[in-house]
Amino acid sequence: MGEVTVHLAPLWCTNRQAILSVHRARQGFVKARTAQANQILGLLAKFGFAIPQGIGHISKRVPEILEDGENNLPGSFRLLIQRLVDHIKELDRQVGELGVKIQLWHRENAVSRKLAEMPGIGPMTASALVASIGDAMNFKNGRQLAAWLGIVPRQHSTGGKATLLGISKRGHTYLRTLLIHGARTVICIVEHKPEKNICLKKLLTRRNKNVAIVALANKNARTIWALLAYDSDRSRPQACTRQG
Repeated sequence: MGEVTVHLAPLWCTNRQAILSVHRARQGFVKARTAQANQILGLLAKFGFAIPQGIGHISKRVPEILEDGENNLPGSFRLLIQRLVDHIKELDRQVGELGVKIQLWHRENAVSRKLAEMPGIGPMTASALVASIGDAMNFKNGRQLAAWLGIVPRQHSTGGKATLLGISKRGHTYLRTLLIHGARTVICIVEHKPEKNICLKKLLTRRNKNVAIVALANKNARTIWALLAYDSDRSRPQACTRQG
């Protein structure tokens, strides 16, 4: 019998879209959780309770306020705040469960695991990058990928002189945010432990911290393109031949 060609690209694309849907759903729950937390802080502030921002502060301080029978809070208001706190807990549970699904996908994907070996690139970022970018050869080079992500500087030219401005922020917002957060974590580590990365420490002495963060995120984007485009374990699906 002759060769039978089985194309894996459609299946790969389906799997990519599936995990990207999980990422989008998780991000939606995160945004809803943040909005709910801000609403609780705002409502309590009107009664004179100032609580720092952050889910951790809410989970610690709000129960203390609700259990204090001498703060003159109306019973109906206590029930309302408790309802909103319960809603945050449910949103937090959803975020956690979807995070586990992403972790499982990441562990089963060799390329995603390889990207996660880079400083500032965790499973969440690696899985989102692999699923979103797909075939890195669709980009001419690493700079083109960085531009797609929106972490290259805008340029303004006048009189033959080019001036570099802030990053464009016109690219992939979610991926850019993940890369920036990851780079910020690395920079914070270098600030406290300069021996971890001498080059970054020198950069911090010459440039503003935020500039260094964006520079690192840009460098990581270019490295990611190289890994996806040229690594032997790269994720681009190939047609498989099976002898029948």
